[in-house]
Amino acid sequence: MARVNENFLKLNGGYLFPEVARRTKAWSEKNKGVEILRLGIGNTTEALTPSIADAMKHKVDLLKSRDTYTGYGDEQGDTALRVALSKFYKSEYGVDLSDSEFFVSDGAKSDAANIQDVFSRDSIVAVQDPAYPVYVDSNVVGGRTQGFDPEASNYRGLVYMRADESNGFVAEPPKQHVDLMYLCFPNNPTGAVATKDQLKAFVDYALREKAIIIYDAAYCDYIRHEGIPRTIYEVEGAKECAIEINSFSKNAGFTGVRLGWSVVPAGLESENAPKGTIHSIWNRRQCTFFNGASNIAQAGGLQALSPEGRKECRSLVDYYLGNASIIREGFSKAGLKCFGGTDSPYIWTKCPNGMKSWDFFDYILDKAHVVVTPGSGFGSAGEGFVRVSAYNHRENVEAAVRSIVENLNG
Repeated sequence: MARVNENFLKLNGGYLFPEVARRTKAWSEKNKGVEILRLGIGNTTEALTPSIADAMKHKVDLLKSRDTYTGYGDEQGDTALRVALSKFYKSEYGVDLSDSEFFVSDGAKSDAANIQDVFSRDSIVAVQDPAYPVYVDSNVVGGRTQGFDPEASNYRGLVYMRADESNGFVAEPPKQHVDLMYLCFPNNPTGAVATKDQLKAFVDYALREKAIIIYDAAYCDYIRHEGIPRTIYEVEGAKECAIEINSFSKNAGFTGVRLGWSVVPAGLESENAPKGTIHSIWNRRQCTFFNGASNIAQAGGLQALSPEGRKECRSLVDYYLGNASIIREGFSKAGLKCFGGTDSPYIWTKCPNGMKSWDFFDYILDKAHVVVTPGSGFGSAGEGFVRVSAYNHRENVEAAVRSIVENLNG
C-alpha cells in the first residue's frame, strides 16, 4: 500500500499567504462593494522594463524559426548568463567567482527548498525567527524536526535564532552546534539589514563548526546605505562556508517570469565532504531533477545584467522604495511603530496596544480595508507585528496609507 510522506502532516496549519487570501476573501464576501487595498504579499506590480521585455520578445521570435529554435539548454543555465553573473559580482561587489559556480534556476524560493537535498537528513538546522516560511517548511518536510510544539509555537528539532527589537532584528549565531543556517538579508519579513561585522560572526561560526550558511540575498538591490554587504561573499571566508541564493524577481519584476540563481562555491567543504563535493552534488542534483530555466526568461535575465538593464532595474527598485517611504511616513503618522523600509521593500510594523498579529490583521482590514501580513505567520518572534509590503501601484499605496491615517486615528 502506498504511504504519504508523513513529514507533510507535521506542518502546522496552512501556508501563510493562502490563509491571508482566504480571510480576505471571506471579509470581501461579507462587505460586497468595498474596495480592498493590498499591502500584503510581496508580489511585484509594475510592468517589465522596456529593454528586458524586448529581449524576451526577441527570444520568442527566434523560437518561431527552425533555424534559430533552441530546446533544452544546460541544466546549470545558459553559459552567457552564467558568465554575465560572474562579471556582475566582480564589477558590482568586487567578488571573484567562476561562472561554473553559478546555477541558474526558476527562482530563489525553489532553490531555498531544494538546496537542503544536498545535506543529510540528520543535519541540525538553524533559522532566524521570524523567517520566510519556506526555510522552515522545507526542512519539516525533509524530516529534520519532530513536529510542531504548540506551547512554544515552533518546531522541535530546529534551532531558532531570535531576531527582535532588542537586537535590531539581526540574530546572533547559535550558542550550540548546528550544521545548516538559513540567513536572509535584507530580511524578509523584518526589513532589517546586517553589517559586515554581523555577517562575519556567522561566517566565523560556520568555519569553526564546519557548518554551511544558506544565504538568501533576493532583496540585495534595495540596499542603499553604504557599507552594508549586498552579498555574503563580501565577507572573508564566506566562499568556504556559504551558498548564496538570489533572484531577478524583486529587482527586474520577474515574480511571474521566474528566474533566479544560486552560487555554490567550489571551495565549500563539510564534515564528510572535501572541497568540491557539495558543488558536485548540487550539479548532479540539478542535472537529474531539473531541465533548466526557461530560455525566454534567461534572455531577459541576461539583458537585466546589461548596463541598460541595470539602469532600468535600479529605477524599478527606486519606485518600490518610494512606496516604502510613503508607508513608513504614513503609518508613523497613524501612531504605528515601524522598522525596515529603507533598505528593503518591507515595513515591519508593531501592532498597537499589545494586539496579536492576526487580531491586528482583522482590525486593519475591517477599519481601513487594508490587507497586511500577520507577523506570527513567520514564526513565534513575529507575534505582535505585521509585515507591510511596498509592492503595489503608487496610487494604491497612497490610498491605503490615507485610509490607515484617517481610520486608525479616528
